[in-house]
Amino acid sequence: MNALANHRFLKMHGAGNAIVVLDLRGTRITVSGAEARAIAEDPRSRFDQLMVMHDAVTPNTDAYLRIYNTDGSRSGACGNGTRCVAYAMFDDPAMARPAEGGSLTLETEAGLVAVKRVADRSFTVDMGKPRLKWDEIPLRDPFPDTRRIELQIGPIDDPIMHSPAAVSMGNPHAIFFVDRDPDEYDLAQIGPMLEAHPIFPERANISVAQVLGRDLIKLRVWERGAGLTLACGTAACATVVAASRLRMIGRQATVALPGGQLSIEWRADDHVLMTGPVFLEGEGTFAPEIFAGIQE
Repeated sequence: MNALANHRFLKMHGAGNAIVVLDLRGTRITVSGAEARAIAEDPRSRFDQLMVMHDAVTPNTDAYLRIYNTDGSRSGACGNGTRCVAYAMFDDPAMARPAEGGSLTLETEAGLVAVKRVADRSFTVDMGKPRLKWDEIPLRDPFPDTRRIELQIGPIDDPIMHSPAAVSMGNPHAIFFVDRDPDEYDLAQIGPMLEAHPIFPERANISVAQVLGRDLIKLRVWERGAGLTLACGTAACATVVAASRLRMIGRQATVALPGGQLSIEWRADDHVLMTGPVFLEGEGTFAPEIFAGIQE
């Protein structure tokens, strides 16, 4: 029987996006890409991101997170999912571990992430510093200025979208700023083409953003490895950074996504803070049959 069979999980969302939280601390179990895809394909455990907790690696941290997309690929960061993990570590009877001062330090492939509780079901995540150089994002071509890069979709003389900003928040993002409502763009068609464009060696999250004021942005996201999503925390962070660099806004804004709102602040010390809610939908256990055919 697969080691994950009958293992308990939490089904949550950060701002509408589906998050599954799995606690593997105290075990040597790891999740393969094939197992993550199987979990995502089961309606009872469908997710946009799977957040897997492992024992801490770095001293003075509370857990190590591995993050999976629906296609089984790994992600370096997921702000909405990290808030869900924090809630589980504070409040879930089976997953909670003692923590001081309402704060946690979690380790991901993108580095250390500090999380602080600000209300009963609201958390602030320090997403770290944005990466803005072309080879850090990364991009295929050496763009000296990543505030606008050469990329467009549609006819060369009348493109549908063009000149996105490029930012990494632990995963690569391309943000197209538009004058019309982002809902008017067929992101379900455009997103897959741009996600896998050769200019993005590690693929990219594709966002369409409309600046509605000095502190308000409307955003839709095609997420790398997951598709259309109701919310993406790293995309919200990347969008505020990009809009601020273009002097469209200051260094703080509310980002309105289909699943809810996130508050983003790009502090003077270059760290990006994201504050938002978490919602617990329920819990379950993985049915053994969903792993049928996966070789262990």
